[in-house]
Amino acid sequence: MKRAIHFTIAGLLAIGLAATPRSFAANKDIVQLQTQVQQLQDAIARLQQTNDERFGAMRSLLEQNTDTINRVANSLDAISHSVQAQSADQGGKVDQVSAQVQSLHDSVDELKARLAKVSKQLDDMAAAQQNLQSAPQGTQPGQPGAPQQRQAQAPPPDVLYNNALSDYNGGKYQLATQEFGDYIKYYGNTDLAGNAQYYLADIEYRQGNYQQAVQDYDKVLEQYPSGNKAAAAQLKKGYALLSLDQRDAGVKELRALIARYPKSLEAQQARDRLRTMGAATTASKPSPSRRR
Repeated sequence: MKRAIHFTIAGLLAIGLAATPRSFAANKDIVQLQTQVQQLQDAIARLQQTNDERFGAMRSLLEQNTDTINRVANSLDAISHSVQAQSADQGGKVDQVSAQVQSLHDSVDELKARLAKVSKQLDDMAAAQQNLQSAPQGTQPGQPGAPQQRQAQAPPPDVLYNNALSDYNGGKYQLATQEFGDYIKYYGNTDLAGNAQYYLADIEYRQGNYQQAVQDYDKVLEQYPSGNKAAAAQLKKGYALLSLDQRDAGVKELRALIARYPKSLEAQQARDRLRTMGAATTASKPSPSRRR
């Protein structure tokens, strides 16, 4: 009996001694894994701090550029008023100067669109970093819990508009027409949609398609009456009507422009055109009938 008890105790000791190295090895692996996890967390924290500093610097630069462009826009407005004030003495030079001012306005619009693109990229980067930090571990795109990627049907609005404006300024009218049309199709509710519609009409005008240009200018006036191209659209509509030998309609349109935007550069151009034609800048009021 005692011998059996000794054998039992010896067996238990042997099992304990055999299991001890395995338990020690497992504990060592856990400690190493915990150390690696801690190192990874520290690296992520340092990366987060670095990205935050970079985002802050980029946003500061973006705000400075935005302020600069706003000052340029204000300077352009001052130039427009100066041209308007001096137009009576400059005669035929007004059209040339106004075209240059319009080109500068287009450049400012392009810069604003590019700044909007940079701002959107910063927001997307920040959002992606946030999603990466908050996403559950082990999830892959397409699995439950992973963010769904939106399939874009068209380029971003700023990219599409900038490409269209660049092609327009470069005389690539067919390509610009397609791009401006796509912009209106996908982003018809944005601030630059009225500009896109204006350039579509202006391409028709430059190509001598005056009848189609009149219809496209009308879309600017009807769909985007408060846009910054409304006055220019009405002026060019009047020019297109005159080019179609519709003198009365053209004169009426130019007079309507003067009445609607009396202090604009386009109104001054309309006045100069009417004077060149020998037409009054305002419609004559009917004389009151005499009472008998």
